[in-house]
Amino acid sequence: MAITVNIPPPLRPYAEGTDKISLSPADATTVAGALKVLVTRHPGLNDRMYTNGQLRPFVNVYLNNEDVRFLDGEFDAPLKDGDDVAIIPAVGGG
Repeated sequence: MAITVNIPPPLRPYAEGTDKISLSPADATTVAGALKVLVTRHPGLNDRMYTNGQLRPFVNVYLNNEDVRFLDGEFDAPLKDGDDVAIIPAVGGG
Protein backbone atom coordinates (compact mmCIF):
# COMPACT_ATOMS: atom_id res chain seq x y z
CA MET A 1 0.00 0.00 0.00
CA ALA A 2 0.99 3.65 -0.22
CA ILE A 3 0.03 7.06 1.02
CA THR A 4 -2.10 8.92 -1.51
CA VAL A 5 -2.14 12.70 -1.85
CA ASN A 6 -5.17 13.84 -3.86
CA ILE A 7 -4.90 17.01 -5.94
CA PRO A 8 -8.18 18.89 -6.55
CA PRO A 9 -9.22 19.90 -10.08
CA PRO A 10 -8.41 23.64 -9.65
CA LEU A 11 -4.79 22.79 -8.80
CA ARG A 12 -4.20 20.07 -11.39
CA PRO A 13 -3.05 22.46 -14.15
CA TYR A 14 -0.14 23.38 -11.85
CA ALA A 15 0.66 19.69 -11.32
CA GLU A 16 0.88 18.74 -15.00
CA GLY A 17 -2.71 17.49 -14.85
CA THR A 18 -1.96 14.92 -12.15
CA ASP A 19 -4.89 14.03 -9.91
CA LYS A 20 -2.85 12.30 -7.19
CA ILE A 21 0.58 11.18 -6.16
CA SER A 22 1.54 8.06 -4.27
CA LEU A 23 4.16 8.09 -1.56
CA SER A 24 5.76 5.40 0.50
CA PRO A 25 5.87 5.94 4.26
CA ALA A 26 9.62 6.50 3.81
CA ASP A 27 8.89 9.48 1.49
CA ALA A 28 6.94 11.40 4.13
CA THR A 29 6.24 10.65 7.77
CA THR A 30 3.84 13.57 8.40
CA VAL A 31 1.14 15.49 6.57
CA ALA A 32 3.52 18.47 6.27
CA GLY A 33 6.14 16.15 4.78
CA ALA A 34 3.67 14.82 2.21
CA LEU A 35 2.76 18.37 1.14
CA LYS A 36 6.46 19.22 0.84
CA VAL A 37 7.01 16.21 -1.43
CA LEU A 38 4.00 17.30 -3.49
CA VAL A 39 5.30 20.83 -4.12
CA THR A 40 8.81 19.48 -4.74
CA ARG A 41 7.50 17.17 -7.46
CA HIS A 42 5.15 19.84 -8.82
CA PRO A 43 6.75 23.26 -8.13
CA GLY A 44 3.85 25.07 -9.81
CA LEU A 45 1.72 24.21 -6.79
CA ASN A 46 3.96 26.01 -4.31
CA ASP A 47 2.71 29.54 -5.03
CA ARG A 48 -0.90 28.35 -5.15
CA MET A 49 -0.71 26.59 -1.78
CA TYR A 50 1.84 28.59 0.25
CA THR A 51 2.56 32.22 1.12
CA ASN A 52 5.80 33.02 2.94
CA GLY A 53 6.25 29.34 3.77
CA GLN A 54 2.81 29.02 5.37
CA LEU A 55 -0.14 27.14 3.92
CA ARG A 56 -2.65 29.64 2.59
CA PRO A 57 -5.78 30.00 4.75
CA PHE A 58 -8.14 28.88 1.99
CA VAL A 59 -6.30 25.59 1.47
CA ASN A 60 -7.84 22.88 3.64
CA VAL A 61 -6.09 19.58 4.19
CA TYR A 62 -7.74 16.35 5.28
CA LEU A 63 -6.15 13.15 6.53
CA ASN A 64 -8.48 10.17 6.08
CA ASN A 65 -11.51 12.50 5.89
CA GLU A 66 -10.55 14.46 9.03
CA ASP A 67 -9.59 18.11 8.83
CA VAL A 68 -5.97 18.23 10.03
CA ARG A 69 -6.73 21.39 12.02
CA PHE A 70 -8.70 19.19 14.42
CA LEU A 71 -5.99 16.55 14.80
CA ASP A 72 -3.36 16.67 17.51
CA GLY A 73 -0.23 18.15 16.01
CA GLU A 74 -2.09 19.38 12.91
CA PHE A 75 0.38 19.17 10.04
CA ASP A 76 2.73 17.10 12.15
CA ALA A 77 0.11 14.32 12.20
CA PRO A 78 1.91 11.07 11.41
CA LEU A 79 1.26 9.14 8.21
CA LYS A 80 1.09 5.40 7.75
CA ASP A 81 0.60 3.00 4.87
CA GLY A 82 -2.86 3.37 3.34
CA ASP A 83 -3.47 6.94 4.51
CA ASP A 84 -5.25 9.38 2.25
CA VAL A 85 -4.38 13.10 2.21
CA ALA A 86 -6.81 15.38 0.39
CA ILE A 87 -6.30 19.04 -0.47
CA ILE A 88 -9.62 20.88 -0.58
CA PRO A 89 -9.54 24.54 -1.61
CA ALA A 90 -12.22 26.71 -0.02
CA VAL A 91 -14.93 27.82 -2.39
CA GLY A 92 -16.29 31.34 -2.15
CA GLY A 93 -19.52 32.72 -3.42
CA GLY A 94 -22.91 33.50 -2.27
